[in-house]
Amino acid sequence: MTNRLSTETSPYLRQHAENPVDWFPWGPEAFELARSQDRPVLLSVGYSACHWCHVMAHESFEDEETAALMNAKFVNIKVDREERPDIDAIYMEATQAMTGHGGWPMTVFMTPDAEPFYCGTYFPKEQRGGHMSFTQLLTAIDDAWHTRRGELLEQATRLVESIGRNPSAGPEAPLPTEQVLDEATLSLLAAYDPQWGGFGGAPKFPQSMSLGHLVRHARRTGSETALEAVTTSLDALAAGGIYDHIGGGFSRYSVDERWLVPHFEKMLYDNALLGRTYLWAWQVTGEDRYLQVLTEIIEYVLRDLSHPSGGRYSAEDADSFADADADHAEEGAFYVWTPQQVEAALSQANLGHLTEQTLAFYGISEGGNFEGASIPNRMHERGHLKRTAEIDQARVALLQSRSDRPRPGLDNKVLTEWNALMLATLAQAAAATGRSDWLAAAEATAHFLCDSLRVPSDAATSGQRWLRSWQADLNQGSGGAKHLAYGSDYAALIDGFLSLYEATGTLRWLEEATSTADSLIELFWDMDGGVWTTGEDAEQLVSRPKDLMDNATPSANSMTAVGLLRLEAHTGESRYGEHARTILRTLGGVAGKHAMSFGNLLWAIELHALGVTEVVVTGDRADLVEVVQRRFDPGSIIAWGEPGTGPLWEGRSATGSDGLAYVCRNHACGTPAASAAELQAQLDS
Repeated sequence: MTNRLSTETSPYLRQHAENPVDWFPWGPEAFELARSQDRPVLLSVGYSACHWCHVMAHESFEDEETAALMNAKFVNIKVDREERPDIDAIYMEATQAMTGHGGWPMTVFMTPDAEPFYCGTYFPKEQRGGHMSFTQLLTAIDDAWHTRRGELLEQATRLVESIGRNPSAGPEAPLPTEQVLDEATLSLLAAYDPQWGGFGGAPKFPQSMSLGHLVRHARRTGSETALEAVTTSLDALAAGGIYDHIGGGFSRYSVDERWLVPHFEKMLYDNALLGRTYLWAWQVTGEDRYLQVLTEIIEYVLRDLSHPSGGRYSAEDADSFADADADHAEEGAFYVWTPQQVEAALSQANLGHLTEQTLAFYGISEGGNFEGASIPNRMHERGHLKRTAEIDQARVALLQSRSDRPRPGLDNKVLTEWNALMLATLAQAAAATGRSDWLAAAEATAHFLCDSLRVPSDAATSGQRWLRSWQADLNQGSGGAKHLAYGSDYAALIDGFLSLYEATGTLRWLEEATSTADSLIELFWDMDGGVWTTGEDAEQLVSRPKDLMDNATPSANSMTAVGLLRLEAHTGESRYGEHARTILRTLGGVAGKHAMSFGNLLWAIELHALGVTEVVVTGDRADLVEVVQRRFDPGSIIAWGEPGTGPLWEGRSATGSDGLAYVCRNHACGTPAASAAELQAQLDS
């Protein structure tokens, strides 16, 4: 017997379709039932690659006795946080306000009016370590609902009042200066771990946006200290087990400070953001190992996280079955090796003579480094990733052998925001390396998004309303999109389309960026400054959230600021820049002191404080375009290919081999460059 989740597009929700819990998806039906039966609502929020979400599901939601109690006393709602970041943001803020911490699975009890009164995360099935069991909690909440409801309603009122408080700044608030960038650099370097790279201790997240700021700082100032922090961190990340040395791509985080043992889930957004950081590091240093990691990240995404039509899937789980006969999934089972497994895989490929060499290269031993097996790594030779021809052969054989293992669960929904992040990385990587296959992959993603994730609408200026999530109909082979897109989706699309325009010179992508920006401003703009998470046409929740800080992904507001400043430079439309500067007035004052929470916003501050370099290349001058695309200059934009109608193109009509490069900065233009050497000199100056 399946419940109401069996027809949902979210793989995470469908994972709970066979639960004995009478789950509802988020919607009016659940709340109307709660009102009519005078029951509280139990909201459970998680995501497909969340290990502890699976643990709680197995312990409690698959248990008949626990499910019977949930069904008798509550109306139960299950939400995929990746499909509904608006719901997640509101109730996570309530959870953090009540408990001082947050995480997933998130467990929230609320009134039939969706007002939270008790919040938490994971609750064990049995009482453990001073924590009450989940069934004890259910019983206690039910008792309080009937005997002390007034207290619960007062708590709900306090929690609702505590969430949704956002900073605002008037038009006279100062704009951040270059000093904020330097202050942020000092803040990051103070938190930097010089031994193992990254920031802070375990558990340790890659913090790609913070590293991105340090790359930009090193490029801008020549700081060897900032660059060393970046290279040490990227080398340590790529040496550890958080990096998949056999199949490419990064896991979400490391449970230790050395990056050896990851939490094995792999997220599209992490690989998009880290891919961009390795790209930038390669452009700045010229070190081939960073290009190697970038290449293997992209190969992983295109191989294992891709729909045939160009959409990129969301994630792979941490857990998998060790073999076809295993009775339960284990964390990391897909990725770890014993010496015997390596020998068997290589022997199958007639490469048995490479066993000892392969074991030594990847640090695989009898004792292992993870529960009796080994996570392949290069920690014994950090910074040395280059493989000999023999090790390359062995890696291919191990990858082929591993593909026969039961794979981790795949979350094959296509999220607009995360796809746009990957689109930007693919486009920038293709432009910098000249890889036409990567450019084709970027274009495929853009076309997929345009074709599958928007619908006609009167609400948006463009006449098109972007949607958040698409997932293939597993029975019909077609696809379906749902949920109105959020501010982060729109903001990421602007950046993605601009990156693709600069990589291809195809005017359509600038037009897509412009129309998306216009709709973003119309649907999401807060007159007090910044963009809301939800649009004017979206469902009214107990609070209207606003995504301010850069966390695992860039915030909607930082992406909006970066995208609109770049769009202002491309179009000459100052209204885009004014909206961006309003965001900087609101958030710029705290970005320097709390750099790790505003790593992407620091890029917008840099674009404002230092100005944008505008480069226009006319005619058919691939040599001039290549000069711009191959260098790392996050403060520049390039227009080329199909001529536009904006100010950048006025009076610049040379065609064919007569084309020239025009470099303008701070409202002044240099002499048109006719050769690559002239252009290089102007950009260097």
